Amino acid sequence: MVLTPRLSPPTTPAAPTRRSFPAQPAHPAAVEANEAIRALVDARAGQDWSPVESAAYEVLLIEWAAATQGTAGDIIEAA
Repeated sequence: MVLTPRLSPPTTPAAPTRRSFPAQPAHPAAVEANEAIRALVDARAGQDWSPVESAAYEVLLIEWAAATQGTAGDIIEAA
């Protein structure tokens, strides 16, 4: 698997969407897993991943998904 580095967010504000949802408080476990995913992806950007790195990425995705499971009505978005 080869991933490319993330681009910086645009400096101009995005156009408003038709439906806006209020910001939800971040779940600490989701934030932690998301940061670990970003660090792994950024460290290996543009390079082939070893089977161990691919497995670590899958585990982090599972941890993030579990941490973002909320109660009915919660809206959680990935970074």
